[in-house]
Amino acid sequence: MSGRRLYVGWLALHALLVLTVSFQQTFWVLEEGYTSLPGSLEKYWRKAESFMTSVLGETLGLSNPFRQSVNVYINASGIEGGYGFFAPSVPDSYKLVLELHYSDGRVEYELPHVSDTATGVRLATLLDQIGRTGYDPLREIMIKMLAYAAWQDHPDAIVVRAVFGFVALPKMDDVKQGKTESYHFLYAYDFSFRDHPDSAH
Repeated sequence: MSGRRLYVGWLALHALLVLTVSFQQTFWVLEEGYTSLPGSLEKYWRKAESFMTSVLGETLGLSNPFRQSVNVYINASGIEGGYGFFAPSVPDSYKLVLELHYSDGRVEYELPHVSDTATGVRLATLLDQIGRTGYDPLREIMIKMLAYAAWQDHPDAIVVRAVFGFVALPKMDDVKQGKTESYHFLYAYDFSFRDHPDSAH
């Protein structure tokens, strides 16, 4: 009987985490104004999203055991990846441009390559995760892996500069006024893989 109670308790906890992550991500989408709902409601969505974020322990310190435990479970079970906005991850329009610098002064530009449509969806989701990552060292490592993949195709490049930003889509009210998307710079990292494989600044 105690095993059954434990199982039921685990199911209830899992369902609670699924619902919390779902509401958190849905409120975030509503807060960003990506729907046709009135803009006056955005402050309420922001409060609701902040509440869900605190329930998940994301406002606690990185070394907090509760936050670490919840994060491990959510990531290991895949909850964080597919329960936002009723579909498998609706990503933002984040973009990564790779500048390949050569010793003769040439500069080439590349975007991350994908082999098929499914990989393209995964890349869009990865860029979304990078964009929403608040921990700088983790963000840098993820971008470095993408830069390294590009450098492998161009081993003569001495520096790969990774420029990360996003395309801000206009809100519904802005579209009615004729406004279009705008481009925003977020981060840039320089990586040198030839002489110092671990160097970046």
